[in-house]
Amino acid sequence: MDWKIIGLSALINTFITTVLSLIFFPLFFLGPLIGGFLASYLSKGYEDYDKMDEKDGAVVGAISGLIGGVLITILFILGIGDISTIIELISTQLGAFTGYFTLITVYIIFQFSLFIGFIFGLIGGVMGVLVKR
Repeated sequence: MDWKIIGLSALINTFITTVLSLIFFPLFFLGPLIGGFLASYLSKGYEDYDKMDEKDGAVVGAISGLIGGVLITILFILGIGDISTIIELISTQLGAFTGYFTLITVYIIFQFSLFIGFIFGLIGGVMGVLVKR
């Protein structure tokens, strides 16, 4: 696998998702989709063969989406994006259990980011291979 392309696609995924979540939150899914597409479209294949099929594109896109999901979660935890507002709102409503429920909220956001990144990265990866042909 071409890890440089996957890493670059994950960074593009993170940037697009963060910007779209600040501008118009419902479009955040375009980040993993574009990241997965770029990962498979720009990838040259594996070491032993040059041709990529849909399965290979799905794997490369999904890996890019997972890495992007982790990076997005880190950015949201650091306070970049609308998620910090949601965490603060939940924390102030819960009073004495603030630390505990904030940790649970961060965990849920982490799982959601990984799931969305995986699924849309996978779809983008398959689309990248189909367009490349």
